[in-house]
Order: sequence, then C-alpha cells, then structure tokens
Amino acid sequence: MLTKESLQFLDDIKKNNNREWFQDNKKRYEIFKKDYHQLVSEFLDAMKPLDPSLELLEIKDCTFRINRDIRFSKDKSPYKAHLGVWLSAGAKGANRSGYYVHIEKGASFIAGGFYSPDAEDLKKVRKEIAFFYDDLQEILNDKNFQKEFGNLDINENNSLKSMPRGYEKDHPANEFLKLKSFTATQKYDIAEVTKKDFVKKMTQKLIALKPLNDFINRALETE
Repeated sequence: MLTKESLQFLDDIKKNNNREWFQDNKKRYEIFKKDYHQLVSEFLDAMKPLDPSLELLEIKDCTFRINRDIRFSKDKSPYKAHLGVWLSAGAKGANRSGYYVHIEKGASFIAGGFYSPDAEDLKKVRKEIAFFYDDLQEILNDKNFQKEFGNLDINENNSLKSMPRGYEKDHPANEFLKLKSFTATQKYDIAEVTKKDFVKKMTQKLIALKPLNDFINRALETE
C-alpha cells in the first residue's frame, strides 16, 4: 500500500509541475520514492511465488523514473503525476509480456499483456495466434480471466481496420490478428491504494493474466 502522503505528493506535483517546485519539495520526493519502492517490493513478494518467471526481478527492474521524456511531446511538463509498477521477465531492452499497475487519480488501472510490440515481435505473436487460436481462446474463456478482464482490449486505436497481410478475412481469430497490442485492462478506484489489502487484492486479479503472458512470451521466445 501507499501512504496518503504519497498520493498527496502526486496530486501536488500535478498542480505544480515545474522544476522550481520539485527542487523545493525534494525531501517529500525522497519519502515518496521510498514509499514507491516499498510498494514494488510488496508486489514482487506477492507475485514471485505465483509466477516463477519473475524470480530474478529486483525493485529497480520494475520502477519508472519520475522525469518525463518531453523530447517529442507537446506537453513539456517535466514530471509524471502518476506511478507505475511493471513486472516482466524480459531481459533489459527486450519487450516482453508482463503485469502492470497504474496509480493515478481518476485513471488508475491494472493491466497485463504485450503493449506496442515492434514489427518483428508483432509478426511472431500474430503467427502464434493464427496457428494456436484454440490455445488463446481457452485462455480468454477461463472463468478467472472472464471475471477480471472479460476480453483483450479491442478499440479503434489498438486495432487495424482490415486484416494484416497474409491472413484470410474469415480466419476465426480475425479480431485478435488485427490487434497492434495484446493487453487486458481493469480500472479501479484510487482509494484502494491506501488499503492494507491493496497488493493482495491486485495480485489475485493480475495472476489471472499469467496464461496470456505465457502464451505471448512463448511466441516471442520460439524461433
């Protein structure tokens, strides 16, 4: 769980997103950072026994810098006003499927899967779906997955209008083959974050994504 003080820090930095304010509140940031790392440690302790692929992960592998990359953004705010926890067995520099916890006022969610793969990885996942559609369907029909996530995220920003080259229009997995990312998401209220059972509750939900992650990572790691 995070403290109310840490959530307040995120609120305050959203209202005062400039270097001067940040420097004046550096001590608050250090307390926030310590709290953030403690939360990641709790997630690692909870998730590792349930997914052995995460065993070698350390806190530094699962956190994000507070500084925003503003080089190509119209929004020049220098700092993030949200917090993220990313749990994935992928080697450094290798994009792999995993679990994500996003904490932001009015926009908190948990998610898992494979976000924005490069062209080569996208081909591998589509090939896996095309050849082993029954495996994917079994994963998505699982009662725990259905209860927590329902389906993969499918929307106009995440899906091609027509089938990718090389696949028939009437392929039974056509809605999944059109996807550009392979994720599943559930929103939650930020008030949950400060409750003692937050990590336990979110872990029980996230682990429903393990078969999906295993399926995608199998595609990426198979030559």
